[in-house]
Amino acid sequence: MNETNESATIVTRIAEAIAERIIAGTLKPDAPLRQDHVAREFNSSHVPVREAFRQLEAQHLVVALPRRGVRVAPLDAASIREISEMRAALEVVALRHAVPRLTQAHLAKIELALIEGENAETLQEFETANRAFHRALVAPCGMPRLLASLDGLQRANSRLVFAMARSLGWQPRSNQDHRLILGALRARNPEQASSLLARHIQTIERMTVPAA
Repeated sequence: MNETNESATIVTRIAEAIAERIIAGTLKPDAPLRQDHVAREFNSSHVPVREAFRQLEAQHLVVALPRRGVRVAPLDAASIREISEMRAALEVVALRHAVPRLTQAHLAKIELALIEGENAETLQEFETANRAFHRALVAPCGMPRLLASLDGLQRANSRLVFAMARSLGWQPRSNQDHRLILGALRARNPEQASSLLARHIQTIERMTVPAA
C-alpha cells in the first residue's frame, strides 16, 4: 500500500469510528473533539485527523466553531428542520432523475432493502436497511455530487432516528411509506413517488421537533 492510500485509509477509519459514536449517541451534541486526543487514540498524526473532521463536517455530524474548535453538531429543532428540508428537496431531485433509469434489477434492490427493514430485529439492523432503501431509490440518477451530499444527509438523519428511538422507543414494524413509494415506482408514476418521498422524509421532523 502506498503512502497516499495508507493516509486515505487512516482518514476513513477515523471518520467512520467517530461517525458511529455520534450517530449512536455515544458522543453527545456539543461534545468537543480534540485533534490531539483523536490522533493519540488512532496512533496517527494530526493531518488525517483534520481531514476526518472535514469529512464529518460535510456529513453534518460535526461543526467547526471559532474559538470553540470542532464539536459534535447540535440536535436542536433548527438543525433537525434543516436536515429534513435539505433531504426532502435533494432526494426528490435525485429520484426524479433516477426514475427514467430504473430497471427491474433496481426495483428488486429497493424491495430487498424494504424487506430487510421490515424484518429487522434491532434498531441498528433497521437503520442499515433504511439507509440502503433510500440509497437504492436514487442510485441510478447519474449525479455523483448529489449522491455524495445525500449520503452525508442520510447519516445525519440516522443520528435523528437513533435519538428518537432512545426517547420514544423502537420496535419492529412494517414501513407503509416505503411500500407506497415502491408501488408508485413500479407504476412508473414519478410525481406520486416524489410526493410520497418528500412526505416520508419530513415525518421524522414532525416526530422529533416539539410543536411550537
